[in-house]
Amino acid sequence: MSDALARIPHVAGVLGPEQVAETAASIAAMQEPCGAVPWTTGEHTDVWNHVEAAMAMLVGGQVEAAERAYAWVLTLQRADGSFPMKIVDGRVENACGETNMSAYLAVGVWHHWLVRRDLDFVRRSWPAVRAALDWVVSMQLPFGGISWLQDRVDGRPGGRLEEALLAGSSSIYQSLRAGVAIADLMGEPQPEWEIAGGRLGHAVREHRDLFLDKSTYSMDWYYPVLGGAVRGDAGRALVRSRWEEFVVDGLGIRCVDSNPWVTGAETCELAMALDALGDPAAGVRLLAEMQHLRDPDAAGRYWTGYVYPDEVHWPPEWTTYTAAAVVLAVDALGETHGHATEGSGIMRGTSLAPHFAEIALECGCPSADPSLR
Repeated sequence: MSDALARIPHVAGVLGPEQVAETAASIAAMQEPCGAVPWTTGEHTDVWNHVEAAMAMLVGGQVEAAERAYAWVLTLQRADGSFPMKIVDGRVENACGETNMSAYLAVGVWHHWLVRRDLDFVRRSWPAVRAALDWVVSMQLPFGGISWLQDRVDGRPGGRLEEALLAGSSSIYQSLRAGVAIADLMGEPQPEWEIAGGRLGHAVREHRDLFLDKSTYSMDWYYPVLGGAVRGDAGRALVRSRWEEFVVDGLGIRCVDSNPWVTGAETCELAMALDALGDPAAGVRLLAEMQHLRDPDAAGRYWTGYVYPDEVHWPPEWTTYTAAAVVLAVDALGETHGHATEGSGIMRGTSLAPHFAEIALECGCPSADPSLR
């Protein structure tokens, strides 16, 4: 095995380092000349999935492509700290500011630091991370959730929606912990982010009924665990609560509870959530089961999903976000056997800032599991 392949994470019996490197290369092959990583060739780019793709390329040995991806995303930030919601072929198609997408840059920058230990990269990225999280925190709603969208009219910021998405807010919780870790590294503590994180974590643990009802989607089920706000016994109970509704043995998990359609990205994210709960074996089983989505004739690419009654891949496209989720799941699950990068704990949260102290406002709710603090 070459020195380069020796550094690529893998999970024995599921994906070897050559296959993981091939999948990372397949993401780079769909990267646009400007550095953007669209959902698939010719499709749109959003910052969240773009950053996830950059993380996966870095893990899979595509360092130059990952660096170009981060350089490009920094050019998109606006004066208020937000990023546009949708970019197509280098042009902004939807200028609205989506908080989860804007926040996720912090996770990518912290992950890059863990893998590369490049302090100059962190210094270059820090102003954008700080501005983005300041804007995200400004969008917090009274109950602690984060408004998911800010309208923009003629390029100018408009009003925020007084609605929060549970999956998006759960991901923002992880982003705030990454942001605080970066702030500490830069010697510029951000206590207001910690306060916002405490309120947000409390809302995700105790007030999930106050978020928009998207419970038909599997992401609303497992993201409170994946983002880190719900862990331990509470996390295990949450995963058990809808396992039978979403998990299809031998295939993966449904994207939507009412449709016979399993999707690779969601399956890999659940695998990482299980790993974060201390059950990597269950995560490896899911990772192995979703490998039917790997196209043997497409150089490491993955189909988005599979409609199992009809035995067809749908939509008929390979997506960078599915490939990225596979690579990051391999990195997380490979750590058990020593086949992982220094960034493999990014979803477990082992390298992030400590969990924020819970701030329950005036609701009189019981305090959270002390292990989360």
